[in-house]
Amino acid sequence: MLGTESKQTLIREYQTKEGDTGSTGVQIAILTQRINHLTGHLRVHRKDYHCLRGLLKLVGQRRRLLRYLRKEDSGRYMDLTTKLLIRR
Repeated sequence: MLGTESKQTLIREYQTKEGDTGSTGVQIAILTQRINHLTGHLRVHRKDYHCLRGLLKLVGQRRRLLRYLRKEDSGRYMDLTTKLLIRR
């Protein structure tokens, strides 16, 4: 899972201003990190269906946040998706 140090580096990298911990970009970056971690877990443990359900919920939440960001600020959306290697 995400440690506090890795989470703080993600927040510092994707924040829009100083002290920003909950903006859309930060949330998407944290969700992407969690999704990548769970994907690696599911490659090893293929029949972990509880983990699969959690992964699908995270992917849906990230999709909704990306849709909102694309509607509000398409430039930040493009930057974020290329930086995080998210397919559009």
